[in-house]
Amino acid sequence: MRDIISTKDAPQAIGPYSQAIKANGFIFTSGQVAIDPATQQIVAGDIAAQTERVLRNLSEILEAAGSGLGKVVRSTVFLKNMNDFAAMNQVYGKYFSSAPPARSTIEVARLPKDALVEIDVIALA
Repeated sequence: MRDIISTKDAPQAIGPYSQAIKANGFIFTSGQVAIDPATQQIVAGDIAAQTERVLRNLSEILEAAGSGLGKVVRSTVFLKNMNDFAAMNQVYGKYFSSAPPARSTIEVARLPKDALVEIDVIALA
């Protein structure tokens, strides 16, 4: 069984993909950048502000799927600049302070809408 997850409380997909898919007891989110769902525009600010928005977007998607950040088992963080790692990590740590998920962090050449950070997660349903 495979269910498409969609919520207006997170940015709408900007391409042919779903915000998340729920399958076999897991939720797989698409990568989220710092788009404000109210305006569909990237939020102004530094890596901390963008990371905050990304994690809020992921939280909304997971809640729409009946899950939450506390059920995340794996995440992947894509950074435009690895020099932003410490500042991103400080915000990330506020959302995953207890039993954080497994994670990879990768520096990339460019992200959609020239965002500074993109994060995707896998969570328990």
